[in-house]
Amino acid sequence: MQMDLTTGSVTGKMLRFAVPFILGNLLQQLYNVADTLIVGQFLGADALAAVGSAYTLMTFLTSILLGLCMGSGAVFSIRYGERNQQRLHDSMFVSFVLIGLLALVLNAAVFLWIDPIIRLLQVPAQLVELMREYLWVIFWGIVATFLYNYFASLLRAVGNSLTPLLFLGISALLNVVLDLVCVLVFHWGVAGAAIATVFSQYVSGVGILIYTFVKFPQLRIPRSAMRLRREILSEISQFSLLTCVQQSVMNFGILMVQGLINSFGPVVMAAFAAGVKIDSFAYMPVQDFGNAFSTFVAQNYGAKKSSRIRAGIRSAVAIAILFCIAVSAIVFLFARPLLMIFIQPQETEILAVGVQYLRVEGACYCGIGCLFLLYGLYRAVQKPGMSVVLTVISLGTRVVLAYTLSAVPAIGVLGIWWSVPIGWFLADLTGFLYYLRCRKAIEAKLGI
Repeated sequence: MQMDLTTGSVTGKMLRFAVPFILGNLLQQLYNVADTLIVGQFLGADALAAVGSAYTLMTFLTSILLGLCMGSGAVFSIRYGERNQQRLHDSMFVSFVLIGLLALVLNAAVFLWIDPIIRLLQVPAQLVELMREYLWVIFWGIVATFLYNYFASLLRAVGNSLTPLLFLGISALLNVVLDLVCVLVFHWGVAGAAIATVFSQYVSGVGILIYTFVKFPQLRIPRSAMRLRREILSEISQFSLLTCVQQSVMNFGILMVQGLINSFGPVVMAAFAAGVKIDSFAYMPVQDFGNAFSTFVAQNYGAKKSSRIRAGIRSAVAIAILFCIAVSAIVFLFARPLLMIFIQPQETEILAVGVQYLRVEGACYCGIGCLFLLYGLYRAVQKPGMSVVLTVISLGTRVVLAYTLSAVPAIGVLGIWWSVPIGWFLADLTGFLYYLRCRKAIEAKLGI
């Protein structure tokens, strides 16, 4: 289903477009969550800690490709809003070549440096072999991640957020089934969980590629567009590279914090691994709503529909805040039962640390919700550099405070937990102040 966001009800269209987007990325989270759940319940706390630490690393690596695809998606949305088919095809080809080459280089690099990466993460000695075993398999899924996110961004840019959801639904269910078979039937341990994930990723990546070219002939790139034109490369780079920097800086900061967490030992690692999965499900919807909001603004910017942009901003802010308040209450109140999805009841020490983490983070989801809307707004108005600035402030604060506060014996690991929401709110404040300072210029650009 293809949706034109430049006509019809503002709030209704935005929500109908966002819901499949949100459900799709929630299903994408099931790839590693399935690994974490099955590993935690059947292979023990050490395996859970190893897979959880590997998840943070993979999130950083795939965020590079995701950022490039998201930036390209903003260009695709503008060209679609302008109804400029030739420029859309030119942009598609350039971005596919650019991101595809980077995916291959990244894939080769991580295999080459797998051991230095593990040492950099300060993984405890008893977990090194487990983590290496898991990573050696999971790295093979990087190209599949590129394929899925590229074609998902393309389809969402032209208003089709349902197809990516369908492919993810199939592959997520497949991943759960294969996880159970590989771990419980074949007894392949953490490598089996990784094999299930990688196979499922290729199902969604290759599947959505074939579907796009078969069902959407207008998105097939003609031979005339298969050239690297300098102006198109410059435009794609302007959007994609800065969005990539934003995503990778954000997740590199998280990776640095993961290294600090690893230094506290397997108990804290396992608690953080489970807590992060719950975090991902809790605020992933508002993150994806921010991306859908960005597509809405970009399409209407291309179509010069200023009144729809103004109404869309008001609706998006109200929806995001209400959602974050509700989710914060749920996570804060039900922290322990949520953690027990991943952690066995007898692991009381891990559960205590995890509850502490979730009650700090869960009380502050409004901070990250507003930040995701700011990212989407600045990306849509062709100011992706501001998104990078906000990310640097958020993650820079998090890293500095995490290392500083956790070094105080009376605070310890609690300092790492509190560094996160403090970083969110400082970035929010910066983003709002910048908007107020440059309000006339931004609104003039949007025509509102």
